[in-house]
Amino acid sequence: MATAFATKLASVALEQHSKFQFTNEADPLLCSQIKKWTKDIGFPFSSCTKVAWSAVFISWCVKQAGATKQEFKFAMSHSVFVNQAIKNAKNGTGVFQGFEITARKPEVGDIIQNNRRNNTFDFAFAATHSKYESHSVIVVEVGQDSEGGFAFCVGGNESDSVRRSVVRLDAQGFIKQRQGNPFICVIKDLK
Repeated sequence: MATAFATKLASVALEQHSKFQFTNEADPLLCSQIKKWTKDIGFPFSSCTKVAWSAVFISWCVKQAGATKQEFKFAMSHSVFVNQAIKNAKNGTGVFQGFEITARKPEVGDIIQNNRRNNTFDFAFAATHSKYESHSVIVVEVGQDSEGGFAFCVGGNESDSVRRSVVRLDAQGFIKQRQGNPFICVIKDLK
């Protein structure tokens, strides 16, 4: 059962998806929102189209749902908050804890991290590095369909907008690894 915070985080992500799913980052409407998200998490804004904003989207959603900077490491790079979440899990501290995808099942309000641009970074790399290219999405629903288990997710800067995606799950509910842009980590939302 998702916590009130996890439910709120999923709701925030879905609301942004609903508003911007058909809007390109270059459109003034979405661009002004990207600028707001960036400034709201404490970073200077420079461009909607030349600077990746997917981690800004995740950070803003987490902040908007009610997490503090002491609880979540708001960042312009996914690897920064993932590295901190892995440290939290290792130390048994914090309300956002990062685990290998074979160790924890994704639930509503969790964050799933994967590689981008055909990189193949793994969990061990993520545990010791806070600067590398990756991507993350927020789990907004977990369920079953004719193909098996799934996690519906929302992410920013996907095809230059806010999009939904599907992460396939195995029969036990764990993330199915994939060849291209493999998954790295699942951040459990314990708030």
